[in-house]
Amino acid sequence: MRDLMEIRQQIDEIDQKMLSLFKQRMRCSADVAEYKRGTGKAIYDPVRERQKIDVLTKDETETIIKKSVEEMFLQMMSISRRYQYSLLSQEDAYIDGTFEEVDSLDINENTKVVYQGIPGAYQEQAMVQYFGENVKNFSVPEFKDVVKTLDRGEADYGVLPIENTSAGTVSGIYDMILDYDICVVGEESVDVRHVFAALPGSSLEQIEKVYSHPQGLMQCKGFLDEHPEWEQVKVANTAISAKKVADDGKNTKAAICSERAAKMYGLQILKREVNDEGNNTTRFVIMSKKKQYRKDAGKVSISFSVPHESGSLYNILTHFMFNNVSMSNIESRPLPGRKWEYGFYVDVIGNLNDPAIRNALAGIKEETKDFKILGNF
Repeated sequence: MRDLMEIRQQIDEIDQKMLSLFKQRMRCSADVAEYKRGTGKAIYDPVRERQKIDVLTKDETETIIKKSVEEMFLQMMSISRRYQYSLLSQEDAYIDGTFEEVDSLDINENTKVVYQGIPGAYQEQAMVQYFGENVKNFSVPEFKDVVKTLDRGEADYGVLPIENTSAGTVSGIYDMILDYDICVVGEESVDVRHVFAALPGSSLEQIEKVYSHPQGLMQCKGFLDEHPEWEQVKVANTAISAKKVADDGKNTKAAICSERAAKMYGLQILKREVNDEGNNTTRFVIMSKKKQYRKDAGKVSISFSVPHESGSLYNILTHFMFNNVSMSNIESRPLPGRKWEYGFYVDVIGNLNDPAIRNALAGIKEETKDFKILGNF
């Protein structure tokens, strides 16, 4: 049996030779990047890479060795590509040709903002927190109406919910942003503190019906379970529930809504903070047709799709690791009409002017389908 120290010494010598050859290979990769700089050829050539792997593994009969060789060279080619992107990313015109860097968003006395719902909705509260009480605004019935209004140029900014700490991602919002020529330019978080409100002079003992959005009813389940005799009625949003109770004028009806909505429609608050979780926050995105990002923006949101193949998503996400970019969120969805293909929405920390962000996005853009920067905010 060979001595362990002797074996380790031999491995160390092999590793040094591999390191020297790897550095030589990376220098060749730099030369390839220079060639592609002059010819405009794409860095990623999957056909060439597959042919290379087939040549390297064709004579291997042992499965574990064959798979290991394939994995090693796939990773080496991936590293080479990322190195080439780092050499060429500053010349990528996609970001500079699509987005404008600004000191601040163009918000003035003529700015118009659209949101979904009616006055008193949490969407309206997010709008007020971001733009102030005096901003010109109007509302539309559905989420999709917000993006359609922006796309037609009938408003400067729009507000939509994107995520809730207890309910998760708001379904369909990412797809709406993707389907229209708009981008995310800001975000605002609103603490969701539901109140139980009724007509002035009402009491809990008189209540027979409770109105709210389905999420509002769900988020207050503990409180509502204490009163099984109450009929629960679902409406489009929490502000509509407050308006309905006010309009109906009956002491037997109550609403689960925001304190802002209760005051706006002249209701009396019978109980505050009736939601089960105290830490309940909804994140809203501010959207615009103008492709702008602030110099101090700190989050980039992108979308892309990859085929349903082993390691495909991993290989894309390594662009963030290689460039030391932190990922803060990832969502996935199946692509309609494209069997076993998935779309991904990813948020990362950074600014479109950061070299690391540009480098990572250059690689992802070239190696995925349907790539789009949804915004920097």
